Amino acid sequence: MEKYVCIPCGYVYDPAEGDPDSGIAPGTPFAELPDDWVCPVCGASKDDFEVEE
Repeated sequence: MEKYVCIPCGYVYDPAEGDPDSGIAPGTPFAELPDDWVCPVCGASKDDFEVEE
């Protein structure tokens, strides 16, 4: 699964880890994150993320 990087702060969403502090289980692909999910570091929206290269 692809990792996604927050453009404003550099946080990397890793689907293998999920975002347990936000109730996102490990194994959750970025595309399946809720539309209202935000970066746990800076609060940016999903639109502010891009695929890590």
